[in-house]
Order: sequence, then structure tokens, then C-alpha cells
Amino acid sequence: MVHHSGSIQSFKQQKGMHTSISEILKEKSLKPSRRSLPCLAQSQTHPINLNHFLSVPLTPEPNAEVEGLSQSISNSCSLLPPQTAEDGKDQCVEESEVTPCETRAEETFPLQKPVTRVKLEARPNSIQRKNPARSSGLFFREGKKRIDYILVYKKSSPQVEKRCTFEKNLRAEGLMLEKEPSLTNNDIMFVKVHAPWETLCKYAEQMNIRMPFRKKCYFTDWKSKTLGRFHLRCRQIKSWLPRNPMKLDKEALPDLEDTDCYTAPFSRARMHHFTINNRGTFFSNSTRSRIVHHVLQRTKYEEGKSKMGIIRLLGNNTYEAAFPPHEGGYKSRHPIKTHGAQNHRHLLYERWARWGIWYKYQPLDLIRRYFGEKIGLYFAWLGWYTGMLIPAALVGVFVFLYGLFTMDSSQVSKEICEANTTIMCPMCEDTCEPWKLSDSCVYAKVTHLFDNGGTVFFAIFMAIWATVFLEFWKRRRAELTYDWDLIDWEEEEEELRPQFEAKYSRVERVNPISGKPEPFQPFSDKLSRLMVSVSGIFFMISLVLTAVFAVVVFRLIAMEKFASLNWYFVKKNWQFATSGTGVCINFMIIMSLNVVYEKVAYLLTNLEHPRTDSEWENSFSLKMFLFQFVNLNSSTFYIAFFLGRFAGRPGKYNKLFNRWRLEECHPSGCLIDLCLQMGVIMFFKQIWNNFMELGYPLLQNWWSRRKMKKRGGGGQNVENKAQLPQWDKDWNLQPMNAHGLVDEYLEMVLQFGFTTIFVAAFPLAPLLALLNNIIEIRLDAYKFVTQWRRPMPARATDIGIWHGILEGIGVLAVITNAFVIAITSDYIPRFVYAFKYGPCRDKGYHHDDECLQGYMNSSLSVFDIREMKNDSQFRYCRYRDYRAPPWSSGPYEFTLQFWHVLAARLAFIIVFEHLVYGIKSFIAYLIPDMPKGLCDRMRREKYLMQEMMYEAELEHLQKERKKNGRRYHHEWP
Repeated sequence: MVHHSGSIQSFKQQKGMHTSISEILKEKSLKPSRRSLPCLAQSQTHPINLNHFLSVPLTPEPNAEVEGLSQSISNSCSLLPPQTAEDGKDQCVEESEVTPCETRAEETFPLQKPVTRVKLEARPNSIQRKNPARSSGLFFREGKKRIDYILVYKKSSPQVEKRCTFEKNLRAEGLMLEKEPSLTNNDIMFVKVHAPWETLCKYAEQMNIRMPFRKKCYFTDWKSKTLGRFHLRCRQIKSWLPRNPMKLDKEALPDLEDTDCYTAPFSRARMHHFTINNRGTFFSNSTRSRIVHHVLQRTKYEEGKSKMGIIRLLGNNTYEAAFPPHEGGYKSRHPIKTHGAQNHRHLLYERWARWGIWYKYQPLDLIRRYFGEKIGLYFAWLGWYTGMLIPAALVGVFVFLYGLFTMDSSQVSKEICEANTTIMCPMCEDTCEPWKLSDSCVYAKVTHLFDNGGTVFFAIFMAIWATVFLEFWKRRRAELTYDWDLIDWEEEEEELRPQFEAKYSRVERVNPISGKPEPFQPFSDKLSRLMVSVSGIFFMISLVLTAVFAVVVFRLIAMEKFASLNWYFVKKNWQFATSGTGVCINFMIIMSLNVVYEKVAYLLTNLEHPRTDSEWENSFSLKMFLFQFVNLNSSTFYIAFFLGRFAGRPGKYNKLFNRWRLEECHPSGCLIDLCLQMGVIMFFKQIWNNFMELGYPLLQNWWSRRKMKKRGGGGQNVENKAQLPQWDKDWNLQPMNAHGLVDEYLEMVLQFGFTTIFVAAFPLAPLLALLNNIIEIRLDAYKFVTQWRRPMPARATDIGIWHGILEGIGVLAVITNAFVIAITSDYIPRFVYAFKYGPCRDKGYHHDDECLQGYMNSSLSVFDIREMKNDSQFRYCRYRDYRAPPWSSGPYEFTLQFWHVLAARLAFIIVFEHLVYGIKSFIAYLIPDMPKGLCDRMRREKYLMQEMMYEAELEHLQKERKKNGRRYHHEWP
């Protein structure tokens, strides 16, 4: 034995492993030992009282004879001749299938925690008499085999041969099928799919699914020991303090146990490495559904290279739907606090989707376990974005309150409200009369709410906030991918889209990854299609600009009508009337065009013939974002940067079609128009989106239930909806959007643009976004849990193309906010006046009240009204511009103050952009994408995992040698 240990040590030194994991544990005093800490996470993934629904009882060990004789007895699909001439369609005989018992026992699997047979045998006999699993529709008729997937087809469908061939091949792949007619529609048939243990193991190995095999142990030294004691004291002190009401306690969510285990790609040859306490719960339900979906995607239904996959069968109407079933109902007659959760869906509804817990954190681990990592990452990103909006909303509210408290003391507002003798030039040339500047007192005070000294600070803050949000999201994503075991996960080689294969099946090229020939799209064809798609995008953008132009024409006509209206209230507040009606009409045009844009984006994306589904989704997402971003923000850009810039001057106004005078800004600035535009569109769009997300599916589900009751169930008479099996209930729900999470991400990314791009004009935008997102999280949760069928649990490591779009919006936000402050706002003209022309020009800048005295008089030019009207009772009127008076040597020419203001605006844009970009880049450099502690932990765990795998293999081989009674002295091990 001494020689044997020496050979082992020499082998380990050759491999670079200088010390064993047991020596490390002894040396670093890690306790308790990892051998005494099995990973029980997969046996604790369900609430306490879910034994009847979510666990499979361990059956006694079958003997070899019974095991050899057990086999699947199934009647294969056979075609019957048509019974009548009218229904001359082939029909498939309904199959009945007796599924076999498990082919292997669990004697080779080291059970870390022995299961007590007494408890399993002590179950009441009433469970056998009336099995709740059978009545709930989660298992086969015999009540043991779990339904992993549901296929739905119509009996009247002509695609009988394809369906029969497909189902026959599914059985050949190891899946078990059982058919069940619908209780609500005589024409609907359900195919229940179950993956037995051997099939799950086979495809888990092929798909490189990582499964837990050891409890994690962490490196400790004197620093970590000291910090551990400190953290222990802190936890004791924290336990005396009031609990954080936003956290979900372990009692409320017994399902969220720490799954702190090492994982490795599953291997049937090394099955003894993995901790298998129960075959029924070793693979989670989402993993089982993912494995079955993998098989469904790769099973043929006809001879041919591309004649495979459930997606193609759904496209040619062989099947009507394919989805994993929900885990039972989401409501219970008994309270969850006393009786516990019935299933994961019920738990998600009670602890996530209910409105009463809107202030609680999201149970991300449970969401990921039920819906998959892709949907879990979406809700993690949405929750992170919502949490980051809290400081932005608070700062925005403070800026708004600062403007509210200083509104009456503002020097500009005072001068406008007290300007009873200042006569402004008429808004139109024929029917309008001159008006007093003091008539717009309210307009000037409202403008000060959003155009004050805090505007610049808030714009800089939001630009930095956008960078911090994205950088810290990268860190949060890294932590989630580590916790969810996605670090080493790589996307599988995607299958080609059926449309791509059908179009380019004649030209083939060897795939450099798989080494197999596949259809190939020539570069010339791809370029030509891309050019057509880009031309379509530009055409739709030009259509948006045409709609904006129509809104501008309406504003010009409305301004002239409101200014000359006999109704005094409207005539006095013609600015609000013009902006308000223009915004409402613009909103209706925006929502109408969004429907058109979705269809055009879908058509252009299909015209490009993307190779895979991910390429199709990225292309479609980019087009939808471009269309809706331009649609939403084009009118906002017009108001921010073009309104009032080309209006001309009295006596020489620029007119549209030589008929309507171009719109000009109020003497207090154009920022209030921009604020009103953003506020109305953002508010009403959020209401509309929330209605479409929840109200529309509710109406659809209500209508389907109403039709089902109206026709008496369509088949058997069903008295109560609760009596329906789960597959019938899920079939009556709405399917998830065909575009997946595109619509969800698109809504939030557009909101992020509203929150950052023009935030200098509307500091309350983060607050509105925060309130909307609090509602959005619960709306989406309610929709996913109660109104939609369960989507296929997909995996992902990030949010895809949307992260790049968010970074692009962050860059654009810096530029637009710089231009809004410099051009749209009156901050720069006030600043120039205070330093150069005001009473403080020789004393230094002190306070607004002192340094801005006379600002309004300085910003208004003089016009001889008799040049336009001879019968006017006034000689001179004022208008907003920096021009010389009519009695000067150069009448109506730009003054020196105009050029000073213009130079200051350009200088501010350059300084602001460089300063903010510098701060953003510095912050991005300081914040690494992955926390250092996480990097060290990952490297440490990778090393420990290799050691554990080595020792586990060594231990297994030693046991095999002792069992066989063989000794090898000169060989390893």
C-alpha cells in the first residue's frame, strides 16, 4: 500500500496537483468536511407539502427477470380507410401505451441521505384510491409518470401520416406518449409526453447539462476567519433590528433553499459522482421540459434533411400547439401560510404575482427554476432597472421641488408677471391683436418648474446614472450567471430556420462548426436582400417624418385659430391649447403607426431570410426599436431643436406654403412645450401598454371561456372549470407572444430612452418610469403565471442585443441633453446676461434676483408695428430675439449679445459632452464587469472541482477493486 500511495502521489505531481483536496481541507481547517455535506438542493426544490404532486416515490428494486421482460407495449399508428366519401381523410387510431417500469435500480448511486421506507409506506390508502396527481392532469393515467410536454392536434387535420411518423420516431428516441381527448372540444386531441430516466440521462449527457455533485466548500484564512466573526456579530445585531419589509423570508418561500453545490456536465459513465437522492426530482421540471423540447426539435417526420422538428410541424398545422404544462392551479382554497403551497405555480402567484406584495423583492431563483434562465434574466434586469430608478426619481423630484419652491421668487417670472405695459407683437397678421406679456404669467411660472438652476446638474447626474446602471448590471449579470451555473454554458448550435432551408436548399456548404453540409446563402443574394430591407427602413422613417410634418401643420393652424378665438380663456392660454391638442393628435398617430411598423418589420425580416432563429430575433428587434424610437421621438426632436428657430421676425416672418406663419417660442422659452410633449406621451403610452399586456389577454381568455360555456363544452359536459385536467386548462390560455420577450424588452428600452435622452426637460420622467415599472413587474408576473401558457424554459447568459442598444441610448442621451440645455433651455442666455450684461457684470456672479434684473427687457427686441398694421393703436411691440431696434443705423440686425449667446451655447455643448463622456469612461474603467471576489471564487472552485473529481474517481476505482478482489501494485490507482 505504501508503494501504491507513492504512485498516486507521483501521478498527481506529474499532473500538476501537488496536494490533494483532503490535505487542503486539513491544512486550511475547512470544516465541516465536504464529504459530510452532500448537496441536498435537488431534493429540496419543492415546498414541503408537494409530495403528492412533485415527487415520485421510490419503488422497490426490480429483479433482473422482471427488468428483462418489461417493455413498452404500444399500438403504432395505423391508417384506416375512409368510412364515408365525405370524410375521405386518413385517420390515426388512438394509441394506448403501457409504459415500462424503470430499467435500472438506484443501488449504484450513493444516497447521501437514506430514504425511510416506513414514511413512504405509511401514506394513507386514500391516496391510492383517489390519486390527486391523476385528477390534476400532471401525470399519465397510471398516476406515476410525469407529463413533461403537451402536443395538441386536431382530429380533422389532414397531416395524419406526418404525425404518426413523428410520434413513432419519438418512441424510438425513448419518449413515452399517451393520448387524451379534450373535454371542451371534440376535435382536439392531446398527446402527453414523458421522458423516462434513461432518456433523460442520455440527452442530459448529449446536451452537457450541468448537475450538482458536491457541496461547495470555501477557502478560509485568518482574514476570512476574522471577517467571519465580524459578520457573525453584525448578523446578531441585525437580528435585533426590524426586518427589511422588502425581503422575502424563508418561511414565506420554503422553496428558496441555498443550492450551493459544485456542478459538472452530466455523464452516465460517472453517474456515481452525482448526488442522486431521488430520480424523480434529480432533474428539475424545467430541465425535463428542455430535454424533451430538444428531442422534439430533432426528430424526423419524413425522409429528408430538413424534415424534422416540432417547429415545422406547427408551421404546417400538423400540430396546433406544443408547450410544457403548468404545475397545477395557481389558487387554493386554503391560505398558504397555514397549508403551504400546492405547487410552484401557486407559490409564484402568492409570493410574486399578487398585487399585495408589490414592494417585495422578486424570487428570482424560483422564477428561473419555473420559467428558465432567459425569462429569469429578463425579470432580473427589470428589477435591477427599477431599483436603480429610485435614486434617479428622488433627484428628479428634488429638482422639481426646487423649481416649485423658487417659482414665485424667480426674477424671470416676476418680470413677466409684472410686465403690464409690455406689448407683445400679435401671433397672426390679419385677425390677431397685440397682447400683454403679463397675460402669460402662469405659463412662465410653469416653465420655471422645469427650467431652473438644477437642470444642468440633473442632466449630468442622469448621464452618469445611465453608465453606472449599465456597469453595475454587468456585475449583477455575472453574479446571476454564476449562481445559475451559466458561466461555462455555451449556446447549442442552432438549427436552420425552415424558410432558410426551403429557399437555399440547392446550394450547400460545409458548416465549419458541425462539419456537415447545409444550405448556403450567397453573398450577392444576402447583400441585395439587405439593401431592400434598408430601403424599406428608410421609407418607413420617411413616413414618420411625414406624420410629424402633418402634426406641425396642425399646430400652425391651431395656433392661429386659438390666438384669434373669441373665447377669452382659450385666447389667454393659446400656448397650452396649441401644445396640448398637438400632443394628443401626435399620440394617436404614434399608436396607429406602431401597428403598421410591427407588420412591416416582420415582413422585412422574413425578406432577409435569416439563417437561425436568434438571427431573426436580433434583426426583428433592431427594426422594431428603430421604427418605434423614431416614431416616438421624432416630434420630440422637432420641439426640442426646431421649434421657434426659423420663425423669422415681425414684418418678415417665414411662412409655410406662403400661408401659415411658423410657430415661435414663448418669451420664457420652449422647454415647457418639450416637457408637455414628453409627459403626455409617456403617461398615456404606459397606460396603453399596461392595458394591452394584461387587459387584452384577460379579454381573450374570458371570450374563450364564454364560447366554451356557450357550446356546452364542445364535447363532454364539464360542470366546473376546476374539474378540467391541466392540459385542457393550459390549452384555453393564451400562448406567449410569437416574438418571445421582444415586446417586453422593447417597451422598457423605449422607456429608458425617454428617461435619459430628454430628461433635462422633464425631471419627473424617472419617477413616472419607476411607478410604471412597479406596476409592470406585477403585471408581467400575473400574465406569465395566470394568463399565458407555460413557455419553454430557455437558457441565456445575457439580455442579447438590447444591452448594445442601451449603451447606444446612453451615448445619445449625453448629446441630446447638452443640446437641450444649450439650445432649448434659457439657461445659457440667462448665464450670459448675468455675467456680461446684467447689473453684476462688474461685481461678479451673486444671486439670480440681483444679477438677472432686466433680463426680460434685454431678451426682447422692438418692432415698429405700423410697418405691418397702420390702424393699430400701439406704435411699438416686443418679440423674442436679439435684434437692433428700428431706429438704429442697422434696423433688425443681430446684436452683439446674440453672437455672445451663440458662442456660449456652442462652448457649453463641447465642454458638457467632453466632461460627461470623460466621467462616464472613468466610471466604466473603475467598475469591473465582474467582481474580484467572484473571479477568485470561480478560479478556486474550478481547482477544487478538479480535485474532487479526481478523488471521487479514485475512491470509486478503489471500491471496485475491493469488490472484485484484485490488486495492482505497479499501476495507477
